[in-house]
Amino acid sequence: MEHYFGEATPKLGFGLMRLPKKATGKIDLEQTKKMVDMFMDAGLNYFDTAYVYDGGDSERAAKEALVDRYPRESYTLATKLCAWMGAYNENTAKQQFYTSLERTGAGYFDYYLLHALQEGNYKKYDEYHIWDFVKEQKEKGLIKHWGFSFHATPDILDEILTSHPDTEFVQLQLNYADWENPDVTARENYEVARKHGKSIIVMEPVKGGALANPPETVRKIFKEVNPDVSYASWAIRYAASLEGIITVLSGMSNVAQMEDNLSYMKDFKLLNRQEQTAVRKAQEAINGIKSIPCTACHYCTTGCPKKIPIPEIFEARNKQLIWGQLEEGKAAYEQATADAGTASNCIACGQCERACPQQIKVIERLKDCADSLENRKKEI
Repeated sequence: MEHYFGEATPKLGFGLMRLPKKATGKIDLEQTKKMVDMFMDAGLNYFDTAYVYDGGDSERAAKEALVDRYPRESYTLATKLCAWMGAYNENTAKQQFYTSLERTGAGYFDYYLLHALQEGNYKKYDEYHIWDFVKEQKEKGLIKHWGFSFHATPDILDEILTSHPDTEFVQLQLNYADWENPDVTARENYEVARKHGKSIIVMEPVKGGALANPPETVRKIFKEVNPDVSYASWAIRYAASLEGIITVLSGMSNVAQMEDNLSYMKDFKLLNRQEQTAVRKAQEAINGIKSIPCTACHYCTTGCPKKIPIPEIFEARNKQLIWGQLEEGKAAYEQATADAGTASNCIACGQCERACPQQIKVIERLKDCADSLENRKKEI
């Protein structure tokens, strides 16, 4: 295999999107610090955040748990500019960069990304001249490498990379469950990026945590090959075994998840032939399950006029679809909507569908959730 940009980077990155939380909903900084220490002690050093994560608290946590405690040259930090969320014009979009510098105190960013390009928003980055802006920051030494994260179809990815051939890397959603998923087009996007010679950072390798607790048919396949490793390990090692990968981001939410990830990624080994066969069988099994492919990013809930907890509702419905847990799904739904909007409150405004990186038909799915999860209330 030819050498590629980022090949020497450790293959596990710490995604700071799903950091541990206290009962108050605030980030648990002490646990986060412990996780950062464990990660660094293992010889790993790639950290990923974004301007919009946790309303800016993720970047602030990066400062307190990482930047203020470690020499700047000992780690790499990535963050992102979102021209379609939290930005109203060119000036407010560009201001995100300076705000991120202030929040993190990092001085510069090793990797800087245009955030979550998809069909409904990618032209915003041209309209606001963001491509030229990040190049200017690189010339100033405030950005070392720049690229973009992507949630759309291969034709759009090809269009973007053709228009911006100097892009240094692409961040893609790649996991074994979505490899042939027509709504995510993971394999095709991967192939387009590699055709253009781009190295790849992997996001959502465990599909928002879903592959850490896969359906029973998948669990059985993996247990037959190796009963002693976690289900998450299969997902992360699968992504890290692809060619051209810079690193695989894992959004770890507690010390136990960090311990598990380090157990097999500190000294990463490619999937062997037997393991690759097991993953192919798992893919076939998952393709037969029609669950809701939500990763709980919560982009859909920002601006929802009815305050509907869409990811939590989808999680409740998936209890029924994946596990056949009908009553458990209803109970989870009632808890999620106790002080919030219900699925039937949806007014079909469509803002959720425009924001969804997974291209989920949210309005249609909410109707199904209302029919399946609200019947207990209707019977009373």
